Amino acid sequence: MANPIDLVEVWRGDLLECVHQGHAVVCDDTGQIVEAWGDPTTMIYPRSSCKMIQALPLVESGAAANLQDQQLALASASHNAAAIHTDLVGKWLEELGLADDDFRCGPAMPMDDDARNGLIRAHQAPCQIHNECSGKHAGFLTLNKHLKAGPDYELIDHPVQQAVKSAFEDVTQETSPMYGIDGCSAPNHACTIHGLARAMAFFASAQDRSDVRSTAAARLTQAMATFPEFVAGETRTCTDLMRAMDHKVAIKTGAEGVFVAIIPEKRLGVAVKIMDGSKRGRDCAIAAILVKLGVLDADHPATIARRTPPVMNRRGLTTGYIRPSAHLM
Repeated sequence: MANPIDLVEVWRGDLLECVHQGHAVVCDDTGQIVEAWGDPTTMIYPRSSCKMIQALPLVESGAAANLQDQQLALASASHNAAAIHTDLVGKWLEELGLADDDFRCGPAMPMDDDARNGLIRAHQAPCQIHNECSGKHAGFLTLNKHLKAGPDYELIDHPVQQAVKSAFEDVTQETSPMYGIDGCSAPNHACTIHGLARAMAFFASAQDRSDVRSTAAARLTQAMATFPEFVAGETRTCTDLMRAMDHKVAIKTGAEGVFVAIIPEKRLGVAVKIMDGSKRGRDCAIAAILVKLGVLDADHPATIARRTPPVMNRRGLTTGYIRPSAHLM
């Protein structure tokens, strides 16, 4: 991960107190780099930012023929486990004739305050349906049922994960050199920053093509942009910024400082990696790039809250501010 550059600055008073370094790439529909910061050849794990790629086999196989777009948004989501998320995932499982025990993602406390507090008050432990990846895993289970494969769909040699790997390498146009096990137990394949941006550009230009994979990519992109509340949830950056862009752009976070964007109107894909893995650095960088590309209003409240938020202390006093570096400005 050589040669990261300063992407986000954190100021306290007149002193630059902290810098978030990283890499970012904007790619066009031919796979070429339009603009880059840092080293585009840096190898990363996309983490949850690539969930729409992991959902490609679900759609292109025909297994998603009867699914609603809200379900496809959930298949690409890291959701809050609010009622709108868990209710739909629960109904999805019932339609498959399956139950929570069929998941392989593991239980997790909801990120949604009401859902989390409800479990605590009821003295109940969270289930796997509350995992932020349960929508993705419901998609895996749907594909698995279609393939009539074994129950351990999360294993690297399982037909589901082999289909995901093939799709991942196709749209990144790279042979992945390795994989890691993600927080939800599914394999996560490594690629370069350029490869990830190239994959997002594939999604961004998918509506221009009529092959099966492109048709699936276009449907997933539309589902994400149309239903951002299912991709993340209230107060989350993905949801707020997609709404701020009038549902014309699909964006997705990933753990450890990754963020991607799919911009169909411009046929552009974006990938960001903040090296220290910080959320504030990741959010500021993607917002700055989206403003720079002309698809996000710099003065929208959701933009200001990520791109140029004040640093507040516990008394509510403004002590500093976060802003994009000169490179991104």
